[in-house]
Amino acid sequence: MGKLYGILGLITILFFSCKNQKSDKEFTTITNDSLVVSNAIEGKKLLEQKCYLCHSPSAPEKQGRVGPPMIAVKAHYLEDSTTKEEFIEAFTSFVLKPAKENVKLKGAVKRFGLMPKSIYEKEEVEKIASFVYDYKIEEPNWFKTHWQDHGKKLYKNDSQPVLSFTNEQLSYKELGLKYALGTKKVLGKNLMGTIQDSGVAKAVEFCNIKAYPLTDSMAVAYNAKIKRVSDKPRNPKNTANKIELQHIETFKKNVATNEKIAPIVEEGNQEVHFYYPIITNDMCLKCHGKPKENITLEVQNLLSAKYPEDKATGYNVNEVRGIWSITLDKKEDVQFQ
Repeated sequence: MGKLYGILGLITILFFSCKNQKSDKEFTTITNDSLVVSNAIEGKKLLEQKCYLCHSPSAPEKQGRVGPPMIAVKAHYLEDSTTKEEFIEAFTSFVLKPAKENVKLKGAVKRFGLMPKSIYEKEEVEKIASFVYDYKIEEPNWFKTHWQDHGKKLYKNDSQPVLSFTNEQLSYKELGLKYALGTKKVLGKNLMGTIQDSGVAKAVEFCNIKAYPLTDSMAVAYNAKIKRVSDKPRNPKNTANKIELQHIETFKKNVATNEKIAPIVEEGNQEVHFYYPIITNDMCLKCHGKPKENITLEVQNLLSAKYPEDKATGYNVNEVRGIWSITLDKKEDVQFQ
């Protein structure tokens, strides 16, 4: 009898030991899957926030485009034998340190120029690359024909899974970025189209007449209050208030010290206020740079005529020219982070 109890006890221990081992394995699998999904969601958000302004899937083929669509980047970096590790390594290396000898989209560089170096976290770029490799990404309706007309093989995209999420799944920070960058994309597309078609002087007239209506239309579409404000406004209507001036100074310090730029979100009882910097690049200097050095005499005369109180000049690249100031309604039925 003692031996029987001993055997039963051993069987019981082995049973629970095996069960626990299985549970541990299941838990590990679930945890890893959750991590993969979490990284994919973050990669998609980063792609839309950091890449689509220049690599938009919605800009037309001929006008208003400042870079190739992201699907073109994916297609050029992806061959049948390319592993995920090779794709992430090549993609990340180029984004962090663009160099002509590593260019894969030579036609795009001829048209748009070499991608400027930007301040990105390596981990963020790797998450973007991982998402682009694994999932179907948006593509312009003209791209398939364009790709096949150049004798290229069909690229990997259609057969991949789609990852999507609603506004309810976005934090206030992510929602604010979506609205700010979405509005910036619309303004940028129209502005670039005007510059490419008619030159910088016409772009000044575009900003004077159409920038406000376009911004207002995006505010209506997003159901939010959207403003671009500055401590050195071109139009007095864009003058920052006291709180906005404080945030402009914060972002200036972030940029000056090469700190990571993060949106500022302030929650009230019924509203949420979102702030994010507007940082200058080479294109901005054509209207916001230094007279005679970056701004032509024709453009300077036009600016003086359109904006007699203009303060928005004298900038260099990578300086805070102002901020996005967005007000969102607080949703009581949605739990934001």
